[in-house]
Amino acid sequence: MANVEVSLKEAMTSIEGALGVALVDYASGMALGTLGGGKDLDLMVAAAGNTDVIRAKLRTMEMLGIQDEIEDLLITLGNQYHLIRIRRGRSGGGLFLYLVLDRGRSNLAMARHQLTRIEGDLEV
Repeated sequence: MANVEVSLKEAMTSIEGALGVALVDYASGMALGTLGGGKDLDLMVAAAGNTDVIRAKLRTMEMLGIQDEIEDLLITLGNQYHLIRIRRGRSGGGLFLYLVLDRGRSNLAMARHQLTRIEGDLEV
């Protein structure tokens, strides 16, 4: 099992094209940890905004009567992928990993695979 800091470092170093990563509590919208980002990618703002995305999707699923769980959400931009991976497991309720990828330097399938593995090893 890995802690938050180790997991974020692993995401940034093992996922090709990673620009930034955060672990976020979607009950509060607060990031529990961030790594990467920069002046053009404010991970604290992104954490709060993506919390709204998750809440909206959960409300929509409830209104539609969908009895399932979100694995991940993908937002594709012209130059980036934004991947939101809902945390599962014993202590994971209400958390998600948020990963921003450079679209030209990343492999989306491999990034999803790696992020799923990192999420599974994460101990909060």
